[in-house]
Amino acid sequence: MYNKLFLLGIGLVVCIGCNSNSAKTNDDYDNVTATIRDYEDILEDGKLKALIAYSSTSYFLYKGRPMGYEYELLQRLATHFNLELELIVAEDLNSLLIELNKGNVDLVAYGLAVTSDRKKNVAFTDYLYLTNQVLVQRKPDNWRQLTLDKIRENLIQDPIQLIDDTVSVRYNSSYFERLENLSREIGGTIKIDTILGKTSTAEIIKMVAEEETDYTIADKNLATINASYYPILDVSVPVSFSQRIAWAVNKDSGVLLEKINEWIKSQKKTADYYVIYNKYFQNKRYFNRRVNSEFYSLTNNQISQYDEIIKQNALTLGWDWRLLASLVYQESGFDTEANAWTGAQGLMQLMPRTAEELGVANSSEPIDNINAGSKYLKSIYGNFEEITDTVQRIKFTMGAYNSGFYHIMDARKLAKLNDLNANIWDDNVNEMMLALSYPQSFNHPSVNYGYVNGIEPYNYVNQIFERYEHYKNFIQQ
Repeated sequence: MYNKLFLLGIGLVVCIGCNSNSAKTNDDYDNVTATIRDYEDILEDGKLKALIAYSSTSYFLYKGRPMGYEYELLQRLATHFNLELELIVAEDLNSLLIELNKGNVDLVAYGLAVTSDRKKNVAFTDYLYLTNQVLVQRKPDNWRQLTLDKIRENLIQDPIQLIDDTVSVRYNSSYFERLENLSREIGGTIKIDTILGKTSTAEIIKMVAEEETDYTIADKNLATINASYYPILDVSVPVSFSQRIAWAVNKDSGVLLEKINEWIKSQKKTADYYVIYNKYFQNKRYFNRRVNSEFYSLTNNQISQYDEIIKQNALTLGWDWRLLASLVYQESGFDTEANAWTGAQGLMQLMPRTAEELGVANSSEPIDNINAGSKYLKSIYGNFEEITDTVQRIKFTMGAYNSGFYHIMDARKLAKLNDLNANIWDDNVNEMMLALSYPQSFNHPSVNYGYVNGIEPYNYVNQIFERYEHYKNFIQQ
């Protein structure tokens, strides 16, 4: 399956799959010239840059929602620091720490085993959890008809039985390092088939289940949750002692490390910290439901069951369909029966009067609701012709869809009065929307439509665009 070049070593045969998987030495780190940011620099910028992996437990899309163990913890961390979170999805899991030391990110938010070799190059946070590495292997094809003893007879029960066998792992992973050490410990050759850096551990586990490779090594918690979906897998054989799993920062980011460690310590005192861990690593029923879903980004390139009708309407609007999908999710969470206290109904939360004007007889009917909501968006969009920047014009349109066109016009008047740009939403008109929540603004002589709860359109637009960034990470246009 892979082009293989075998390199002879002491008791070890290493298979190099491609140039991108070549080993990273200390020279790779030493030769990096970068501007490394510490806590104060990050606070001044207002943005925390975190490198994350797209995988079945770290970061993924499920039924329109970004989810994942690392993702949820990062959201909490950024909120704690009062920072905007910028997620960078790793293209090569073999180069995580190189990217960190290049200064491209502030934090590697990935389940890294703390090893002595890695500690030479980066600083690890306090551990998030403990686990050990296990061998992932297939049971015999007829395992359901066999007794437990017969199944065991067909399985490797001791790592020494791996001599002269091939195990598939990523090159720069802790699993590769463990196999090197294990090969020395048992005094025999374990052939290591190196996998591309873009392949997650969960994907390699799937390769074992689907007979694309024979063995891999994985952290026990990750192996166990994946084996719940692939019952043909056995993950009972340990190949390491307990290991600390942590995130990493640059060695020159000492204050950032201290602040993150303080946060981890405080989180470990909360129930939520353990609830998040259990959701992704112990709740087997929830994991299997995700994997079986059509609306799980690692399974299909779909956001919702309404993607096709959303795509058709996005063409008419001239928008990226994933942006329109994010708006629909914001309105209803893709629930056709969603009803607001204001009387708004359906996927795009049409008000009864608006629905009537647009000819919608039943707001719960998905196609009619999306068609009508999109038509309404297009009419609002047409009212902002003087705004030439497309993204800003879309943001004004969304703000008006949420709070009403005339409240937006009031906010634009206030923007001019306050020497702000009335044609820019971000940090200009959206700030005046917030101001319209207060008497000194909504009672101003130039304001015609009075009070509005400005935090709603302010957050509404931000959250749609934030979710859109996630959609772009997961879903092809």
